[in-house]
Amino acid sequence: MSKSVFTHRVGSRYDDLPESKYHFPQTYLRQVERSVGDLIIYYEPRRDNGRQSYVATARVVGVEIDPQQPGHFYALISEYLEFPQIVPYRIGDQFFEGKLRGANGTTNLGTAQRAVRDVPEHEFEAILTAAFSAATSEPSQTELANRAGISLNEPAETFDRPIVQTLISRPFRDIAFKAAIRRAYKDTCAFTGLKLINGGGRPEIDAAHIRPVGEGHNGPDSVRNGLALCKTAHWLFDRGLVTLDDDLKIVQAKGLVGQEVSRLLHADGIARVPEASHFRPHSQFLQYHRDHIFKG
Repeated sequence: MSKSVFTHRVGSRYDDLPESKYHFPQTYLRQVERSVGDLIIYYEPRRDNGRQSYVATARVVGVEIDPQQPGHFYALISEYLEFPQIVPYRIGDQFFEGKLRGANGTTNLGTAQRAVRDVPEHEFEAILTAAFSAATSEPSQTELANRAGISLNEPAETFDRPIVQTLISRPFRDIAFKAAIRRAYKDTCAFTGLKLINGGGRPEIDAAHIRPVGEGHNGPDSVRNGLALCKTAHWLFDRGLVTLDDDLKIVQAKGLVGQEVSRLLHADGIARVPEASHFRPHSQFLQYHRDHIFKG
C-alpha cells in the first residue's frame, strides 16, 4: 500500500463520482493498485474554476475494469471525507508535495499534471493536519503551515500518524463534516433561511446527510451529500417528511407536514444552496433520498 494524491477537476470528462468511484486511464493502473487499502487525498486543480487545493480524503478499496471504455478503470472509493479547510498546494515558496517544487523554486508542471502521484507519509500527514486542525476557524496561510508541525519538504524524524488514525472515528468525521457544511452554507438553513447564533457565538445549524451514513445507506461525508438545516428542518428531512427534487424545490409528504411547520419553509419553496458546483447537492444523492427516505 502507498499514499497517493488523486487529481479530480471540476467538470471532469471522466465518469467520476469521487465520493464512490474514480475513473482513470491505464497509464495510472499500477500506481492506483498500490493505493488499494490505503488512504488517498483528492486534489482539485485550477482548470475550470477549480480551487487549486487539496479538498478531501478517502480510502481506495478496489479497482475494476471499465467495461464500456477499453483501457480505463475505476478505483472504488469509501470513507470519503471533505476537508473543512481546503489546503493550497503551496504556501509561499513551500510545497506540501516536495516533488512539485522545480529546481528554480517554481511549480514542476510535469509532475503537477500527473493525475495520480505517490506522496510520502510525512507530506500526507502534513496536508491532513492543515486540513483538520481547528476546523471551525478561518486560518491564515501562515497558520496552515504552522499547523502541519513538520517541514513540508523534509521527512520528520518520528512519525506517529495521529490524524490518519483518527479519520475512521465517527465523532471526528461528524465534527469535520459539520464544519465543512456550515462554511459552505454560511451557517444558514437551506430550507428556512434561519441563521441562529447562540450566546457563545456558535451557529445553531445542523449538518444533515442527504444519503445517510449509517449501515445500509453508506452515504459519504461530502458537502455534495449534505445540507445545512435548522433542527426542525433536519428532523423533517431525516424522517422523510420533506425532500428536494433536482431543481431544489422542497417537496413535502402529503398530509404529514402541518401548516405551522410548512410556514417555516421558504415562501417560494426553493432551497438555498451554494452557487459553487463542488458544494451543491448532487443529483444522485437527492435521488437516493427520494427513493429510500422520503415518505411521499
